[in-house]
Amino acid sequence: MARYTGPVCRLCRRERMKLYLKGTKCDTMKCPIERRPYPPGDHGRSRRQTGSEYLTQLREKQKARRIYGLMERQFHNLYEEASRQSGVTGENLLRLLETRLDNVAYRASWGSSRSQARQLVRHGHVLVNGKRVTIPSYQVRKDDVVTLSDKARSMIVVRNNLDTLDRQVPGWLETSDNGNQVTVRDLPQRAHIDVPVREQLIVELYSK
Repeated sequence: MARYTGPVCRLCRRERMKLYLKGTKCDTMKCPIERRPYPPGDHGRSRRQTGSEYLTQLREKQKARRIYGLMERQFHNLYEEASRQSGVTGENLLRLLETRLDNVAYRASWGSSRSQARQLVRHGHVLVNGKRVTIPSYQVRKDDVVTLSDKARSMIVVRNNLDTLDRQVPGWLETSDNGNQVTVRDLPQRAHIDVPVREQLIVELYSK
């Protein structure tokens, strides 16, 4: 599956807000948006926002896509799946994004960023119900038990993340005392998802 490999800090600058794509760096003054809080490019300072309805919807879609690290086709396929499910399409979409295995690893504080959590999954360091899963887009289900592999538990970067990251585990996940295991107690509801995205605008964009 294709993935974005360019500079990620310019993505935050384009959205004019921190998307926390670089982990702990985003909380320091080294974050480029602290020094250059305007869109990238030669005309970033003078670029005018037209304020059109389409632009607002597009920016919300791009923001969500970039936060979770998805390419356009992958994101659109998730929207199609969300629209086929019963319930509110926007909430279904966010639920599908949150229950991706790489996001669960991120929520468990095993990775400082979603890209680092994705790498842990791709390298086989994450197990679901005792079986190794190397697909970041794998959808966890209720009562699934997600654990770190024995090798990952002794990795310095993982131990450092567990010891230093001040990230609260969402209510739909239950973590073990040592932090090496999380259990999916329930599927996340909108109140449990703290991403700054207005999902209804995404639905309106794709519904056109």
